[in-house]
Amino acid sequence: MKSKSIFSNPNHDFSKGEFFETLVESSKVKIERIISKGNSDAENIWYNQDKDEWVILIQGSATIAFENNEFVDLKTGEHLFIPRHKKHRITKTSIQPECIWIGVHADFE
Repeated sequence: MKSKSIFSNPNHDFSKGEFFETLVESSKVKIERIISKGNSDAENIWYNQDKDEWVILIQGSATIAFENNEFVDLKTGEHLFIPRHKKHRITKTSIQPECIWIGVHADFE
């Protein structure tokens, strides 16, 4: 078994969007690493997920917008719970340092 660093740099073209990597997945939970580098979602793009999501920002800073015109600013070490079907999108992510997120998708209720 070989360990892997959460800070490892993927060979990814960030001009084409964020980098998503599934770290662990089962029928009940999915844990992923997301790396953003100045990425944001278009104003008409909303995530509307079937599972609850808990995210923690390991590095960087970001802003998440919700459909009700609420904005949440996150910085390194901060986390957020997003209930299923709560429409949201990323409006801003830092470039230096890039954002490293851990997202946990599951049924938490």
